[in-house]
Amino acid sequence: MEPLKRAQVLLQCDLCQSDSLQSHCEFCQVNLCKACVGEHLSDSSQRHNVVPYKYRSSAPYYPKCPDHTNTHCEFYCEICDVPVCSTCISSDKHKGHTFTDVLKKVRSKKKELEKDLEELEKRIYPAYEEITLDLNSEKVNFENHYKNLTTAVTKQEKNLHREISIIVNKQKSEIDEMKNKHSVAENEHEKEIKQITSDVKQSINDLKKILYSNDVSLTSVYRSRNAEFRGLPPKVNVSLPRFTPHQINTEQLHQMFGSLSAITITKEAHSNTIKTPEAVSCPPAKSLLDAAEFITSIQTKYNYLYNVTCLSDEEIWTHGEENIMKLYNLRGEVLRSIITKSGNNPRDTAVTRSGDLVYIDIYTSTVNIVKNEQIQEVIRLQGWKPHNICGTTTGDLLVTMDSANGEHSRVVRYSGSTEKQTIQFDSEGKSLYSYGYTKDIIENRNLDICVADCNAKAVVVVNQAGKFRFRYTGYSSSTARPLDLIGITTDSQSQILISDRKNNSIHILDQHGQLLSYIRNCDLHLPWGLSVDTKDNLFVAEFHSHKVKKIKYM
Repeated sequence: MEPLKRAQVLLQCDLCQSDSLQSHCEFCQVNLCKACVGEHLSDSSQRHNVVPYKYRSSAPYYPKCPDHTNTHCEFYCEICDVPVCSTCISSDKHKGHTFTDVLKKVRSKKKELEKDLEELEKRIYPAYEEITLDLNSEKVNFENHYKNLTTAVTKQEKNLHREISIIVNKQKSEIDEMKNKHSVAENEHEKEIKQITSDVKQSINDLKKILYSNDVSLTSVYRSRNAEFRGLPPKVNVSLPRFTPHQINTEQLHQMFGSLSAITITKEAHSNTIKTPEAVSCPPAKSLLDAAEFITSIQTKYNYLYNVTCLSDEEIWTHGEENIMKLYNLRGEVLRSIITKSGNNPRDTAVTRSGDLVYIDIYTSTVNIVKNEQIQEVIRLQGWKPHNICGTTTGDLLVTMDSANGEHSRVVRYSGSTEKQTIQFDSEGKSLYSYGYTKDIIENRNLDICVADCNAKAVVVVNQAGKFRFRYTGYSSSTARPLDLIGITTDSQSQILISDRKNNSIHILDQHGQLLSYIRNCDLHLPWGLSVDTKDNLFVAEFHSHKVKKIKYM
């Protein structure tokens, strides 16, 4: 990039500050235009020697002293950082100060100015021009991004309309089919009634003919059908179909349609910030969210408490080192208790989109669901051991698991018991997850899949397609101990919350993996499992205290 061109300086008259100069007074060191020469010479209080500007002497220029008339500043006060004359030096104002030759000081200052000019021309200005080009490119990119967002939303709108049209057309078809069945039944019944009515009418005519006749043979052959006609044909009862419109659950519809992640606008140090030789690079300070508010705690009855999962804003599922899972309300009352089918302790629990409890039995390598107090086996693994589980907005299940041979770890998406997706390697064929121990998992609002890989001491995030996005391995702000994560959850802003058990804190990240803050002021002790309700209240399961703490942090 070309450096900034030096500007051409237009020299002007020192007196009128408007016209271009033509002359110079050697004694007064003043630049003059043609109109101001006469006025300057009219001052007879001092000598003058006015010459054409181009013929001015190259002798050093000493500035006039602002405090003493007809004197020039030949010295420089280092303490006051100003030029001074010989009279100034002897004054009380500069008593005891250090002085240097003003021209020597000027030469030193000019060297600094030259350095500043060189840096401005060759480094700073080109850097800002490059930033300007980058901004223009970013503008194009974000315009395209928002255009693609709108296209994606419109496409989903059409998909939803298509699905609704399919449902409506199916029900219309069912209505037509039921109407045809009803019409056939009514027509057959009407035909039967008409036939019997015709027979009755014929019997009436026959009886009248016999009564008005003297033919004995007609009377003798007559057989009464009244008994037959007394038994009226059965009435056809039709239970007419009805349409019962369900109340439209806006929130559920919004979840089914999809969600937009919140925009996050931050400022961070430029990657190619121009530093002076004396500059020291310091890590950016992180804010501490000490304003988080403790709301309440629920004392559970477990020996060790592992996990908490919100069923609603008022009810939470819990499990610990027992073979029983308990549903508590916020008053600490047990509403339901479910004992595992095998009698083994559950490895992890979650709640599906429809509100059913699911749990992992690592000893039988199964995923089980609780429906109407009945436990059903949904998934049985062969050659793999499940660790953790979560539900998704589409109703799928995401399961973290390790291979039985002790070599591999992966995430698998299930629809019912059908395997739909496997996430195991990055674009370079390297394993995304470490083998062994717990790997808590959650789907973010932006559909990213977030795994708290305890063994690797890292949060690993991939997008919905399984493509690697980022890895977070942050340190606690108050201690040098590395991140010792165990639990993970997300909130309505697509923020990621991680329990840092040995540092007794909660890390809060944005959806791009940038650390926003910590929660460390709510007397947390070995925080384990995490869950967030619909109002973005955080529920923290504490391992040793057996408490679930409710915290307001937004």
